Amino acid sequence: MRRINIEYMATYKKRGYKPKTKAEKVEAVEEHSTTAEVFNTLDQGASKTEEWVAKNQKYIFIIVGLAAAIILGYLGYNKFIQEPKESEAMNDMFQAQQFFDQAVTNTSDKDSLFNLALNGGEGKFGMLDIISEYKGTNAANLASYYAGMAYLNVKDYTNAVEHLSNFSSDDEALGPIAKGGIGDAFMQLDQKEDALDYYVQAAEMKTNSYTTPMYLYKAGNVALALGENSKALAYFKRIKDEFSTSTEAANIDVFIGRAEAASN
Repeated sequence: MRRINIEYMATYKKRGYKPKTKAEKVEAVEEHSTTAEVFNTLDQGASKTEEWVAKNQKYIFIIVGLAAAIILGYLGYNKFIQEPKESEAMNDMFQAQQFFDQAVTNTSDKDSLFNLALNGGEGKFGMLDIISEYKGTNAANLASYYAGMAYLNVKDYTNAVEHLSNFSSDDEALGPIAKGGIGDAFMQLDQKEDALDYYVQAAEMKTNSYTTPMYLYKAGNVALALGENSKALAYFKRIKDEFSTSTEAANIDVFIGRAEAASN
């Protein structure tokens, strides 16, 4: 387990250590990011082609010229502005990630470490600084996830919902966990209907043997508490039928029995 000495927060924030070589930057990203793909700076969206027929053919060259200018401008922005900004943001987020990782793995001083992850320490940026200073970057997006989970752990559920709602990811696990985290926060706020909605979203967002049965199980229990017994039964049966080797399936027959009894 990695340990560092935790000092009092500095009275001012300064930039963190920045890897000097390209290889060091790549290593820093891959080692300390939750998922390396979160830091890809190229926008990977599928473009849709359309057939355009115009009567005034002389305008075609004008339109093509404008399109080329926009594309070149976009590429130039990514190369000379966005990429350096992403690299700087990732370097500045390094220490905050360390605080967060220690909070997750340590058995003591969790609140203190989560607060350091949020607000910074040792003269380095916290997740809230990354979100503020690097708006629009992938690093700021990931910082929203860290901030939301940190707030969830220190029982600030309103801020947890806000920051996790600002995070987006297609990652197999990270996306569902963020949705599930919002569900957990709503449960603590005694907003069971909202919690159920987000647990279902988390279960359906990606299908895998870890997050899907976990959030189906949570959804089933909340549905039972709300008296939505047929929904609960469907969630529990799906765990038994599709995820029989999961942890949640170990005693799933008991929960299926409860849901069936409540339905009668």
